[in-house]
Order: sequence, then C-alpha cells, then structure tokens
Amino acid sequence: MLENDFLLNNEIAKYLYHQIAQKLPIIDYHNHLNPLAIANNKKFKNITELWIYDDQYKHRLMRINGVGENYITGDAPDYEKFLAWMETLPKTIGNPVYQWSQLEISYIFGADINLLKDDPLEIWQRCNQKLGENGFGVIDILKKWNVAFLSTSDDLLDGLETHQQASADQNHQFLVKPSLRADAVLAFETPTFTNWLTKFTNISGIEITNLDSYLQAINIRLDYFQKSGCLSSDHALDSGFIFKLPTKTIAEKLFAKLLNDGHLTNDEIVELQSYLLQFLGIEYGKRKLVMQLHIGAQRTTSTRLKKIAAKYGGFAAIGNPLDIESICMFLDTLEKESTLPKTILYTLNAVDNERIGTLTGSFTEEGIRGKVQFGPAWWFNDHYDGFVKQLTALASYGMLSTFIGMTSDSRSFLSLSRHYYFRRILCSLIGEWVEKGLLPDDKQVLQVLVEDICCNNAIAYINVEKKELV
Repeated sequence: MLENDFLLNNEIAKYLYHQIAQKLPIIDYHNHLNPLAIANNKKFKNITELWIYDDQYKHRLMRINGVGENYITGDAPDYEKFLAWMETLPKTIGNPVYQWSQLEISYIFGADINLLKDDPLEIWQRCNQKLGENGFGVIDILKKWNVAFLSTSDDLLDGLETHQQASADQNHQFLVKPSLRADAVLAFETPTFTNWLTKFTNISGIEITNLDSYLQAINIRLDYFQKSGCLSSDHALDSGFIFKLPTKTIAEKLFAKLLNDGHLTNDEIVELQSYLLQFLGIEYGKRKLVMQLHIGAQRTTSTRLKKIAAKYGGFAAIGNPLDIESICMFLDTLEKESTLPKTILYTLNAVDNERIGTLTGSFTEEGIRGKVQFGPAWWFNDHYDGFVKQLTALASYGMLSTFIGMTSDSRSFLSLSRHYYFRRILCSLIGEWVEKGLLPDDKQVLQVLVEDICCNNAIAYINVEKKELV
C-alpha cells in the first residue's frame, strides 16, 4: 500500500501534485489499447483478464521469478495466474511495476486494498465483484483515470470504424483517435510480408506491380486514416537503424527484385526501407501528422520465448545507442523538402538522452514550440531514475516547458496509472529544484509549468481540437 504522499518529498511537490497535477485530464497520445473494447464498453470476466493478460511488464517479471509460461500466457486457470502474479509481486521491490501495480488497484478498486498483506482470495473476490457491477466496463475505467484523449496504434490495413464509434457517444467524455503504426510497410525481411502485401492489394484496390503502385496504395490508406481522425504515426527504429537513401531508380529496382524473388540483402533492405521511410515522412509532413520514432529496441533475443509467447512479448532488451548521423540525415532530408513533421524521438538506451536532448534544438520551425520532442522515458526507462534522467537532460539541453509529457504505451487499461506515477516524479523533481534555487519559488509560474507538461502541451502538439474535448 502506497502512502498518499508517495514520491513527494517536500511541501512544494505535495502542493503541485495534489492541487494541480492529480486533477488534470490525461492526454494519452500513444498506446496499444484495443479500440473495439472501448467501443463496446467491454466488461472483464475477472481481475486476471484486466490486470495481467495484456501486461508484458508483469509477464517479464514472472518469468524472471521462475514462473512457468503456463501461468503467464498459457492455459492455466485465471485464478492460478492471479496467484502466480500475487506471489511474484512482493519480490518485485525496486522495479516500477511494484509501485504501478499498487497504483492500478488502489485507483480503480479502492485505496484500502493492501496487495502485500491482504489475503489474495479476498482481493480476487473483491475485485471480481466490482467488475461484475455496473460502472466497471472499459469506458468507466477510463473515466476513473480522468482520460480526455486516447490515440491507439493501428496497422495500415486496419479498419477504423471502431474509433469513430468509441468517440461518438459524448457521454464517454473522451476522444479515441487512430494512430498509424506503419512498421508493416517497411517489413520486407519478415516471413509475413508477402501475405500482408496480398491483403494490402485487396484493401487498397490497387494492384501492386511496382514501387509507384505501392506508393499509390499507401497514399490511399493515408487518406483513409486522415479522414478517420488520425493525428499521428509511429515507427519502431530498432537497434542498428541506419538511414542510407538511394535514388528513386535504385529503389524501383530493389522493389522489383523484392516482388520477383522476395529476397534482398541486408544492405538492400536498408536502402529500400530508407526510401520508404523518407516517402512516409514527407507524407506525414504534408498531412500535418505527428511522426513518432521509437529507437533502440533489441527485439531478437530468445528464440524459445518468441515461439512460446510472441504476441505477448516481454522478452526484448535494450539495444545499441542510436546512430546519430542516420537520425540527423533522415530529419534533414525531410526538412530540405520543407516537409519535416512534428517529431517525437523516444530512446530505449539512456546513453542517448543528452544527444536527443540537443536534437530538440537542431530542427526547429517558427511558430511551433518544441517541434522535435524528446519523448518521455520509454519502456525499460519509465522508472524513477529513468524519468529523472530524461527530464534533467531535456531541461539541460532543451526546453522543459515545451515537453509534451507522459504517455502509457501499453495494452492494459490499468496502465494509465503511469501518468500519475510520472506526475508525482515530475512534481518531486520540480520541488527539489526549487529548494536548490534552480527554479523560482513562485506557485503561479510552477503551476503553468506543471499544467503545460501534463496536459496543455500535448493537446497543442498533437493538434487535438479543444472544442472536441468535452
């Protein structure tokens, strides 16, 4: 059980959090939540389905604790999976999941539940009873988090009608918008690309026989996404990302080779991906879509775990530091075309913090505050030290006041707790800086800073129409 002033180490921090940050609505501009579950106001059959099924962070810690996969993503009964997690939880002390888990349960099911001392069966029964009542569907849970805006991650071929349905009922009091996760467009080396391309042909209505027809089909889907309310895109630039732009002639030859025999060398894949990434970046810029780049994951680790639990994940690692020259070349290529979109850079390797912090001032545009953003501490970095390092680097090398704040980046409807975890750390850090004389001891100035970082900057940056927010 966490204290009310958890992470708030001085009076300034307590004031900023309790009086300001905690009351602000959540603008969650990047997550992997299921829009259909929102549209249907899904009811969960038990606490395991809500709390454990889709949480890769919990899965990872259970594996580290030696729990068998059958009790994580396998066929074990839900109550046994719940018990396996409850047995693991006390041993996660020091990991942010230990704190998140308590925030998740206390915010939604009651602050008096003590996950470490209460009988697991009683917790199971109490939470399940609540989930069976009216007021505990997905929409109700999102309201409890004070969500105002959600942007999900959607493949280029996904239908987006559910987002419109989820936002249609103004009684929901929040918006649900799609965001294009365009990795499949560049996934030439994957075994599933051929099947994906066949589906793409059917959905777009364009027979893809060469590079130009591929680009035409992409634009058709980009038009569809934009008409459906899409405001942003996302790309996973994993460990080893290199940008090496070929001429269009070379790119055409490489795509023809891909269609003919399905095989490209590693160098050829880099070139063709670079060409497509440039094309997409230009289109995002033309359409005023925010471009998110998640950099530095090492996703190829255990072959065994990938076979067992691929769709659940939880077995990736931190990859190599970013190739700063490649990122700069990519952004510069777009800027030369006057089509560089607003861009959020996330890094999985914290050694990149200072370099990305400096990049926020390397590509700017008149009239746009913080055009290039250093995204919030991501994945393996979204713990106390990770947030402090990211915030400190941004403040030292860029402008903290332009920061667009936290996003959950999760599949779990309880993961919105991370916004409150982040807000506590933000207020604590600001309080410490005030005590050291690094920031002014002025509540009005500090209130504006907290409100902008937690809410206002993201609304302006993502181009959410305030009139749409209830």
